[in-house]
Amino acid sequence: GSSCICQPGYRMVSSSGGSSIICEKCPENMSGVTQDGWNCIICPKGLTSDGKCKCLDNEILVERSIDGILLDEALCRRCNGSKQSFSAPDASGNRCVRCDQTFINVSKSCDCSSPNILAGGLCFSASESLPPKGVATVRFGQLGITLTSAWFLKNLQSSASACWLYSNLTACQALGNMCVMNMNSFSSSSTDACGLFRYIYVNTARLGIVHSIAFWRHNLPWLYYGDQPGLASQVLETNHFPTIFSFKGTDKDVKLQFIAASFDAAGNFLKWQNLEGGILQLCPDTQTKLNAAYAFGTTYQQSCKISVSKILLDFANPIFYDLFLEYNGDNGQQYLWAVPVLNLNLQYNEMSVNQGSNMNNWLLTRRFFLVDALSGKENDLRKLPRVIRVASKITISIRLVSQTQRGAIYPPLLTIAYTDVLVQNPETQSVMVSFSVNYEMNQSEAQIQTDITLGVLGGLAVLWSLLKTAGWKRRTGSSIIDLQTVLKFILFYAGDLANVFFIITVGTGIYWLVFFKAQQFVSVLLPLPSQEEGFVTYLACAFSLKALQFLQLLVSQLTIDIFFVDWERPKGKVFKAVEGEGVVKSAAAPVSIWRTYFIANEWNEIQTVRKINPLFQVLAVLFFLEVVGFSNLALMDSSSSLTRSSESYIAPWSRILRFGVSAALWLAIAFLQVIFFSVFYERFIEDKISQFVDLCCVSNISVFLLSHSCFGYYIHGRSVHGHADTNMEEMNMNLKREAENLCSQRGLVPNTDGQTFQISISRKMRLHYDRIHETLTRKRGPARLLDSSANTFEQSTRAYNTMNKFLSSFIDHVHKEMDYIVKDKLLLERILGMEFMEPIEKSIFYNGKKICDLVFVLDVLYYGNETTLLIFDILFFSVVDLASQSFVLAAILTYLQQEIFRFIRNTLGRKNLASKTLVDERFLI
Repeated sequence: GSSCICQPGYRMVSSSGGSSIICEKCPENMSGVTQDGWNCIICPKGLTSDGKCKCLDNEILVERSIDGILLDEALCRRCNGSKQSFSAPDASGNRCVRCDQTFINVSKSCDCSSPNILAGGLCFSASESLPPKGVATVRFGQLGITLTSAWFLKNLQSSASACWLYSNLTACQALGNMCVMNMNSFSSSSTDACGLFRYIYVNTARLGIVHSIAFWRHNLPWLYYGDQPGLASQVLETNHFPTIFSFKGTDKDVKLQFIAASFDAAGNFLKWQNLEGGILQLCPDTQTKLNAAYAFGTTYQQSCKISVSKILLDFANPIFYDLFLEYNGDNGQQYLWAVPVLNLNLQYNEMSVNQGSNMNNWLLTRRFFLVDALSGKENDLRKLPRVIRVASKITISIRLVSQTQRGAIYPPLLTIAYTDVLVQNPETQSVMVSFSVNYEMNQSEAQIQTDITLGVLGGLAVLWSLLKTAGWKRRTGSSIIDLQTVLKFILFYAGDLANVFFIITVGTGIYWLVFFKAQQFVSVLLPLPSQEEGFVTYLACAFSLKALQFLQLLVSQLTIDIFFVDWERPKGKVFKAVEGEGVVKSAAAPVSIWRTYFIANEWNEIQTVRKINPLFQVLAVLFFLEVVGFSNLALMDSSSSLTRSSESYIAPWSRILRFGVSAALWLAIAFLQVIFFSVFYERFIEDKISQFVDLCCVSNISVFLLSHSCFGYYIHGRSVHGHADTNMEEMNMNLKREAENLCSQRGLVPNTDGQTFQISISRKMRLHYDRIHETLTRKRGPARLLDSSANTFEQSTRAYNTMNKFLSSFIDHVHKEMDYIVKDKLLLERILGMEFMEPIEKSIFYNGKKICDLVFVLDVLYYGNETTLLIFDILFFSVVDLASQSFVLAAILTYLQQEIFRFIRNTLGRKNLASKTLVDERFLI
């Protein structure tokens, strides 16, 4: 089907191959066409169906004289089959040659007349014990087609008989090839090609075996390993391959030296072929990339679509292979190790035996082919086949011996799957083919260790979440276990379990990255893609749970109660005209609100400040992955180089290594950023968090913040100078006095400088706060119950002043029934993140440590939750990368999600700040 020919009665005038051909009709008196198709000729004994001259069975066709001159009329010459000549027409019918020896032995002539048996061009005596009558059918199971093969009709019985009677090597090989074309499938009651082979194999045990291999009978090809249960596991796991491999060493140590013995369909041995020539790879590629398939430790994958027309053109005659792996013995002698074949299309007694993962049920074979366009031909071998069979998936599996430290492997296994193609339109039909080399090891021990780690850390996460829940219950001032408590425990456990999954996945990724890439003598191999599913599941769980924790953190930060306590007092009195009365009265001078607005703006700005620079983090990770070349460490090959040649083969990505490389870079760069900002930048350039505390003190404003019902934070910003609403000269003078220690310290407690506190307030204090807060937020109570003589703004202003007065008096210990004490937090309380003392009568202010600055208050800011944010970013980046296999896309989307959530946090945080503090949102810029 790959070229055009002239119709019967037409000769070729010109032909350039393919469809480029010119034909001319022969004249009526010379209606025949020569065998080569270029000339017209007279045929005295008639024409064949394709318009060529024909002769009788024992005659040859002569179209040219001895010196090559074309005759006007073809001649039919009879071959002399007498004792002196023993000649008969050859297969083409153009020459008289000596007839086959079997004719001479049986009939003493070139005639195989009855009762002798003529089969496949051979003559057998009727008195000889012949094998059973063969069935010349081939079954194409995928199509549900069983057809009579012209090749089998011609050669099956003769090959079986010659192999049985004469132990003819070529005939035995041809019979074996026909069995392989029938997918090595056999039934105990069938006499197809495999049935005949098994018959001869069983009845020729007297001939002995080859190379001490019990399955390899003398004169027969080695097709099977036997059908005993459990034999496959013995072949594949009992003996180690007698050499070791390394990632760094001589060429023999780092390459698999595969070699194949090749045969044609007629059983003739062709040659030995090294697989590095790309013999098994049907997809075209460069020689360098084809040879990379056999570099030890390099996972190789190749796939493509091939048109049926190209297959028919390139693989018109099938080639059969026996595969071996070459190695050197202790004495330097070269040896060959037979590579078993797992044919996924094989059927044993009409049952599929090679489909499952249990190798005890496998039936291993030896010989295979790539394309069979021969057995599917019906009636005429010169025509296109009705069905072709293509090796659509070939996989060489290399398995590492468990607990090895020196690169020992089990015997390789070649797994092959065939696709049956019904030939209809070769130009438009195509077949998807693939070739791969996989390296694997028993991952059960690693899985057990992972499960143990998950169980232990998961149990600890439960305990830690229970402690968090208990601390949360105390901070909310509730002792009842209700639905809200259960939901809170679930949220805490989700965050802690996300950390557990993150630790396991990061540890797994870095473990494989270090131990696989750094090893010389092979002791570990990467998990196969199918074995990575558990890892991907862990990663997905980590991301989902961490996302839930992050959203819960976002909600908690957007619903905090916050108030700015202004300590500034009026400096004098002013006179104001009373509207409607026409009189002037004195009143206290108003206190400027601008300081409060200023502090509110600064608080609004530091809400999303982080310990690292997110944009630099993403760009740095992307730079090291794509520009420096760290992404090349994630390839499933043995190389630890950061660069790859464009001409070399690029192995597929390992999802575990991709995560390991990217997570390690994220953590390393983030750690360096934290060190840089904490040691250098915040100390010598700018520390926005510490500057905010100083600014509060200079502005004479404190920050009172409640993150829970009865728990929160306090920044003491009361000025040691009494006033902050002053001119520049007095402000500079106050700062100078403070620098020279000419005034008291800033701390809440006299003679201390502690300004940040965790506060645990009593229930009574909280109730009083809520009563004022209800009016401040203007959210409760029907409008008819509010004071109709004053508008909403005036009510809010009065509520603001009331709250400011209440909180300032509370800090000054005015309310004895709602007093507080100041104490240091115990070390265990700091570690567990909870308070042991319950504020029943008095509230408790816990001192913050100076070395940690705002270590307490930071919990309600991005700055104090950097670990959660960083882990969420890493997991988001990794999930996008694993889904898209693109570090660039992952980096872009990670930065976008950072900006989106920062925008949400800023926008909603600003609204919450304006609502809780009565600072007009228009002043928050």
